[in-house]
This record gives sequence, C-alpha cells and structure tokens, in this order.
Amino acid sequence: MEGAQLARCLVFAGFMGAGKTTCAGEAARLLGVPLRDTDALLAEALGEPIEAFWAREGEAAFRDREEQVVLEALTGPAGVVSLGGGALGSARVREAVGAHAVVLVEVGLETAWSRVAGTARPLARDRGAFDALYAEREPVYGAAADAVLPRSGSDIVRAALPSLLALANGEASGLRLLWATSASSDYPVWIGPGALAAPWPLAPPSRRIVVSDANVADLYAGRVPDLAGLIEIGAGEEHKTLASAEGVWRALAAQGVTRADHLVAVGGGVVGDLAGFCAATYQRGIPVVQVPTTLVAQVDSAYGGKTGVDLPEAKNYVGAYHQPAAVLVDPETLSTLPAPEFAAGYAEVVKTALIAGGALWDAVGAGDPVDESVIRDCARTKLGVVAEDERDGGRRQVLNLGHTIGHAIETVTGYARLRHGEAVGLGLLAALRLSGAEDLREQVSGLLTAAGLPTHIDGVDVDAVVDATARDKKRVSEHVPFVVCERPGDVRHGAQIAPGDVRAAVAEIAG
Repeated sequence: MEGAQLARCLVFAGFMGAGKTTCAGEAARLLGVPLRDTDALLAEALGEPIEAFWAREGEAAFRDREEQVVLEALTGPAGVVSLGGGALGSARVREAVGAHAVVLVEVGLETAWSRVAGTARPLARDRGAFDALYAEREPVYGAAADAVLPRSGSDIVRAALPSLLALANGEASGLRLLWATSASSDYPVWIGPGALAAPWPLAPPSRRIVVSDANVADLYAGRVPDLAGLIEIGAGEEHKTLASAEGVWRALAAQGVTRADHLVAVGGGVVGDLAGFCAATYQRGIPVVQVPTTLVAQVDSAYGGKTGVDLPEAKNYVGAYHQPAAVLVDPETLSTLPAPEFAAGYAEVVKTALIAGGALWDAVGAGDPVDESVIRDCARTKLGVVAEDERDGGRRQVLNLGHTIGHAIETVTGYARLRHGEAVGLGLLAALRLSGAEDLREQVSGLLTAAGLPTHIDGVDVDAVVDATARDKKRVSEHVPFVVCERPGDVRHGAQIAPGDVRAAVAEIAG
C-alpha cells in the first residue's frame, strides 16, 4: 500500500493508553509517509518532558501549548497524525480535525488504567479522577470520530487501512466506519445516508445476488450496485424456516452461483438470519453482505455472524456462525418502516443500552429519539461484545438479555402473534423482575409503553412458556442460563434462577 495518496490526514485519537501512536505508526509505515506524533512534537517544542512542564506550569499552560502544536500538525501535508489523549478538549482542535478523517482507537477503562497506572502521566495518579476523566472524554471522542477501531494493534490497522483510506480520500462521503473484529474475521460496518454507495468489499467478477423479502425487495433491492440476481422469500418470522432456506439454495443453484459470488441480505432480521445461514451452508460457505433495513437489524441482528432458522420446537435452533463481509447501514431506509415494526426494534435498542450503560443508557433511558448516533452506539456495543467472545462461550451471552423468555413466548405463540421485538420487550420486563431491579423495571416499562410496545400478553399458557425456556439453545446443562441486569452497564450471564421465580415473572407479564 506504500505510495497511496492521501487527500486528508488520518488522525488517530483516543484515551490515554489506547495505543494511538502504535496504530498511527503502523498506518504511516504501510503508507510510506511520516508520522506526526503531537506528544513527541510538543515535548520537542517545550524542550523538556511533558511531565516536567506540566508540574511547573500547570495543565492550563500545557493545553495552550498543546493546542498550538496540534493545529500546526493538522495544517501540514496530508499524512498520519497521532493526537494526545486530551487534545480534542480544545474547541479549535475539534473544528480543525473536522477537515480530516478521525480514527478513534477504543480502549476499555480497566485496560487503560492497567497500561498507564504508575507511569509519569500526571492524569493517571488517582483512580477516581481517572475514571471520571474517561467518562467525560468518551462522548467527545465519539462525536469527532469518522472511524472506530475496537482496539490497537498492527494487525487491525493493516486490515482496516483500505477502508480508512476511503474515508481520507472522500470515497465514503457522509459515512461513519465501525471496524468489526472477531476470532474468525474482520469486516467494515458503514453507517450513514447512502451507505450502499460505500466501497464494496467484494469486487467483480464476484456476482451480487440479493436475498430479500416481498415487502423490501421493491423498495431497496434495486439500489444494490451491479445487481446480478434477486431471490425473494416471504415476509415475516413464519418464513424463517428450513423450507425457505431450501428455496434459496435451489435458486442459487439454478442461477449457477459459485463460491466466487456472494449474497446481499437486504431486509430485516429474518432476511439477514436466513440469507446468512444460506450463505454459510451453500457450497460450504460463500460471503454475505448485510444491508439491514429495519431498526432491529440495524442495531443488533446484522452484526456478529449469527445466522439460522426456526423450528416449531424453538427459535433459531438450526444455524451457523458466519461473519459478514461487510454491513451497510442506511438509517434513511427506516423512513419506510411501518410504525409497529420500528417500535418492535426499539426493544433491542433498550436492551443494548442496558448492556452498555453510560452515555447510551443516559440517552435511551431519558426517552431520546432513536437517531443515527444511537444506532451507531448500539452497533459499537454489540461489536465490542462479539470481539471479546464470538461464539457464546462467555461474555456474548449478555446479548441474550430478555431473550430467554422472549424467545419462549415466540415459540409458544407459533411465531405469529408477536413481532420479535415485542416478545423481547416482554422478556426484558421478566428479566428485570428476576434481577430484582424494581425501579429499573418500572423505567423500562415506561419506555416500552411510550414506544407503543406491550407490557402484558393475554391468553398465553404460562407453564408452556416456562417449559419452552428449558429448550433455550444456550442451555448446556440441567440449568437454563438467564441474563440478569441489576443496573445499566451491570449485566451478568449464566444466572441460575429458581423455577418458581421464573414462573412468577412469566405470570406477571401474562396477567
């Protein structure tokens, strides 16, 4: 990639200890351009270590000098720049980086502290102040970022660099990039209006075969560039079956699709799950690009590589892990989504915000509208969990919050009475009751009600629902693992709940 031209600077930002300089240095090396590390440039300008200047002159004087150095670095030739952790605290710097492509390198709070505690950094001496600073800066980084890398490392920079170059060179105008990583593969997630115009991950001669449903195909399938074929399935959860999968497989065979081609899943969670499953299994695996057009898919189901179909006995009982080649998210497609479908997706927004806590829960818990930033933060949350645990061996199970009972309700009602999100909303209320989080349950109930989602379901067999939870696909022993949430951001998987308590929680939403 050496010799590639940059129209704008690639600016790496993030909290102290994130590994910004490591990532920026690798990008500069691969591109064959100099690295402008503003901390190093500042120390050179000061003529002494930053810590010595800080101790003598104080933080305000340091920030003034830092601002000067950073602004100068951003006005040089297009290249790679690494910012100090506090540089974006300056309004002038935030305005200046708006002319460039800003890459946020994420780091968890505990990881950051483990890397910088005991060093000479003046802001890493008191743990309480460190935690508060982390919380204060995170929204600033997120607002400035054009791209987010979930961790530092040369490998992730090498994989993401073509997408980062597309941002720097204006090939993805108006879009934000989230880089997804997992044990099996990495891929770009492009979010913003016109996302289908993002750099396509698979080049010709790989043919693009769209799988969509009867409701969505007429609206959006034709927007896929260089469309080579279209396969329609029926709309609704009742069509997420092995029979539908066989229909897709046979249509692919009839069109002569090979492993050199790829599927494009255009639609909601049913389409994404089914098309992903067909891609995972057709000729033992071909790529799939996810184009989610519903809220539930844009905030949750399009990411992470879970694919599958339902059986009459239980939801998502047949499936495979198959990471997408890319996810292209255009929030404007939600404008054609019927209000009840949007509301159903809102349950997944609430679930994800409960898992994330922090700024995302502050917004969602306050009843703020779901906009592009909320969609993006939900996606970041899920991608972060999947990066830790791709195959449900541990942490990823927190994403099942509200789903154990929600899926059981769907199974008992034949996947026909409730939308998935409606069932998840009921499952959330049951899970919060099992968590002993009474005040939080009331708050969530109010959010669901305001969104037009049910908080009770009449005429359902409580014992049948409880029995159906025993067939949850995550069960690996005699105990059904429940996910509990005592407070936003504090979610625990693998909880063992007494059968009587489960029945009482189900009876409450069925009453």
